[in-house]
Amino acid sequence: MEYLVDENEPLYSIGVVSKILDLPEWTLRTLDRAGIVCPQRTEGGTRLYSNADLKKLKYIAYLIKEEKVNINGIRIIIRMWEEQE
Repeated sequence: MEYLVDENEPLYSIGVVSKILDLPEWTLRTLDRAGIVCPQRTEGGTRLYSNADLKKLKYIAYLIKEEKVNINGIRIIIRMWEEQE
């Protein structure tokens, strides 16, 4: 039996995403405040990230770690990337 998960369904806490992508939680919070990756929130305010968010964050992690792009550069690159999709 195969289970399909909607890629936009909120599944992962900030701690889990931080470990998966090896990004500090403060970086994920900064990206949220900047409006670059805005996860859904529970009624209690806990951030929950979807698989679509993880896809975007994986690319952002590459930009931060390998290309040394700052937050303003990431904002521009992600905007262009989203326009192409």
